[in-house]
Amino acid sequence: MTGKATKGSLKKWMGLALTMVMGVSLLAGCSSASNQESEGSASGNGERVTLKVEVFDRGNSPSPYTITNNYMTKWIQEQFGDPNNIDVQFVPVQRSEETTKLNVLMASASDVPDIVFVYDSSVFYRYAQQGGLTDVGELINEHAPNLKEYLGEDLLKFGQLEGQQFAIPGKRAITARYNSYIRQDWLDKVGMKAPTTTDELYETLKAFKEKDPGNLGSKNIPMGMALAPAQYETLIYSFIKPIQDGLTYSQRYELPLHEGFKDAMQFLNKLYNEGLISKDFSLDEEKAQLVKDFQNGNIGYMSEDVGQILYADGMLDNLYKNVPGSKVAAIDAYTNANVDNKHIKSRYGSNGMYIMIPKSSKRAVEAVKYLDWMASGNNLLDIYSGVEGENYNMVDGIPVVNDDATQEMKDRIYNSGDMAIIANGKVIGDQTVNEGAWIAGFPKNNQDLMRQSIDIANTDTIGPIIFDKPIEAESKYGTVLNDKLKVLIVKTAMAKPAEFEAVYEKEMNDFMSLGGTELKKELEEALQ
Repeated sequence: MTGKATKGSLKKWMGLALTMVMGVSLLAGCSSASNQESEGSASGNGERVTLKVEVFDRGNSPSPYTITNNYMTKWIQEQFGDPNNIDVQFVPVQRSEETTKLNVLMASASDVPDIVFVYDSSVFYRYAQQGGLTDVGELINEHAPNLKEYLGEDLLKFGQLEGQQFAIPGKRAITARYNSYIRQDWLDKVGMKAPTTTDELYETLKAFKEKDPGNLGSKNIPMGMALAPAQYETLIYSFIKPIQDGLTYSQRYELPLHEGFKDAMQFLNKLYNEGLISKDFSLDEEKAQLVKDFQNGNIGYMSEDVGQILYADGMLDNLYKNVPGSKVAAIDAYTNANVDNKHIKSRYGSNGMYIMIPKSSKRAVEAVKYLDWMASGNNLLDIYSGVEGENYNMVDGIPVVNDDATQEMKDRIYNSGDMAIIANGKVIGDQTVNEGAWIAGFPKNNQDLMRQSIDIANTDTIGPIIFDKPIEAESKYGTVLNDKLKVLIVKTAMAKPAEFEAVYEKEMNDFMSLGGTELKKELEEALQ
């Protein structure tokens, strides 16, 4: 199974490489149409028009909803679409295939949505440099006063290239990113305290394997692992040395360029070969198996996006239903020898996703008006929180989730975070207020653990260096290197210990030859 996973990753990488090579001509094909004049604009001659908006599909739509037909899509149509004579059509993109699918859509002037988005800055810069995006600066000035006030000039700069506003950055509510959890009941059974260092964590994982406190036999997984950032980045950051005090290169594919990355891979190799992590993690990029194993009580320790396990009827609630007597605690175990043994972990930048309007779109005016509507009045609050008095109640200016809400009421907002694209998280005020609002959105039984999770996620963080110009090598090689990073992680983790050095050297040489050398050179020059 592991062999297939590696071949699959390589095959996917080759496909992305081909997409990158073709990128210039593909985007050029969609850049010819002008969108500065929104033909048939709903605000112009009264003709009803269609506005196509990308939406992430996570495969979690509750019956009878679909990702394109649910309470929120209908509500947006009623509140924004109908009053403006616009049919709002949502175009699903699988979350795990975000960049790959977006490349395909951007290559088609007819199929690409009028509003698209991406988290990867290199992808945004590539589209902008290749002429595939609309300059929305004047459109914002003319049609989006609420959006402009909501974001502010400093945040809008994240979407600019050479003075032109090619993207509208989302606003991040909080910068806390990752957290780790451990089965407290397992610790009690093996007679150990929660680990506070990497060495202690390793000893704890060995005890979980040898003593099998869950009586799971072959199903016992001391440390849950998936081929996803929340799992491998937490481990890597506990080994790498920051480039500057409190700062690193941007996350993802730049990680191999940091001092200490090899040590991280060596530790992961050790965990894998000793049977301490999920055996088939390389097959689990979407974390579906990780979620199942955690909910079934098979995992002793894991890292995850902060709060991810704590949502109503989510991973933690399901664990407690499935395994009576189970108990989970938030811990801060990883320590970094390169930074005074602090609990180093990454944090988000202040901007969220990059929201873009393709150059080929004829609905740029409507697209900007849609984003402005979202930033107006209580619309963003309603998208995130649902109906006041049913889904939530306002307490001291914070929307507090109603635990007595029916399942039907809860299902209204199952994808609210993916619909509120101008905000990453509940943006109510400053970060402290936003954190309070975030905590209040969780079930009361999970709120204490959520508060602890945020405190840990905010401890000893390092953030990305923000350069005043795009890194050309990121735009050119970012997608390929991001996928190559996954191949590198899988192959070095699964190598036999005696073969680690040779495998690591080969994979790193490949990484550098695919653009890593140029990326490293340009990043170092930009630091000067």
